[in-house]
Amino acid sequence: MLFRRRKPVTISERLRAFLWPRKGLSRGPRYIALRILRLSSTPHAIAVGVAAGAASSFTPFFGLHIIIAVGIAFLFSGNLVAAAITTALANPVTIPMILTASYELGIAILGVESAHAASSADVMRMVEHFDFSALWGPVFKPMLIGSLPLSAAGAVISYLAAYQAARLFQKRRQARVKDPGSST
Repeated sequence: MLFRRRKPVTISERLRAFLWPRKGLSRGPRYIALRILRLSSTPHAIAVGVAAGAASSFTPFFGLHIIIAVGIAFLFSGNLVAAAITTALANPVTIPMILTASYELGIAILGVESAHAASSADVMRMVEHFDFSALWGPVFKPMLIGSLPLSAAGAVISYLAAYQAARLFQKRRQARVKDPGSST
């Protein structure tokens, strides 16, 4: 073969590369951030898109995050691409933390006592039997109520950070275009 390795990759090397990539764990998030900053839009539109994506990532509506984010960004004249990309905040690593935080916050807001809260065994039994009407009160309602403040806080924080980052990035880009001889 033309592009085959001379020395085949061992299983231990594959496992190490899966757990810790050669280029590091921060390469992916850095690429996504630069992809968002390079969008040709105003800093406000980019920031609204990022805020919409972050807000939808905190909701328990898995599978609908992109649709929700694009809808919110469209309503508030945000960048649709930034909204769709930012929904990657809800990924297999962060989803358990988001669900736990929204559930616990919902329990605290609703004032549900620990005796009335569902245990994880109860939830798994209800999911196995497809008893979603029984899941509404003890699980989905607190999770939905708890996700609202988390979504609002995530939207505000991400809007402020994205607006400043986009404004600074575009300002530096314009300075480089005006004076191509200077190096950064």
